Amino acid sequence: MHISAKADYATRALLELAREPARPLTCEAIASSQQIPFRFLKSVVGELRRAGLVRSQRGCEGGYWLGRPAGEVTLLDVVRAVDGELITLRGEPLAGLDYPGPAAGLPGVWRQIEADAAAVLGGTTLAALLPAEAGGLLSQKGAA
Repeated sequence: MHISAKADYATRALLELAREPARPLTCEAIASSQQIPFRFLKSVVGELRRAGLVRSQRGCEGGYWLGRPAGEVTLLDVVRAVDGELITLRGEPLAGLDYPGPAAGLPGVWRQIEADAAAVLGGTTLAALLPAEAGGLLSQKGAA
C-alpha cells in the first residue's frame, strides 16, 4: 500500500490544527512546524477546505481551524479528501476488478486489504493521535 505525501502532509497539518483548536494557524506556521513544503501544503489545505475538514478566515486574525472536532475526523476522512480512493490498481478502483482463470481469487484479496486498511484508518481519529497533554491516545491509555 502506498501512503501519498498529500495524505501524510494533510494529516500532519490537521494534527497541528487539532492541538490548539481555538487558535487559527496560518499555512506558514503549519509548514514551518511540520517541515512541509509551503506551496504543497497550500494546495493540500485547499482540498481539506473543500472537503469540510478545515475552515478558513482571511485577514490579520485569519488562518485555518478544524472544520469538525478532532474526535470526529478519521484518517480515512483525510485520505479520501486528498487522494479519493483508498487503494487503486493501476489507477482504477478495485470494485469492478475481475480476473479470469487461476487469478480469479486475487481481486478478493485486494478488496480485503482495502477493507482492512479502511477499518484501521476509519477507526483512528485525530484526537486519538494527539500527544498526552492534548488529550490524545497516550492520555487515554493512561486513564484505562
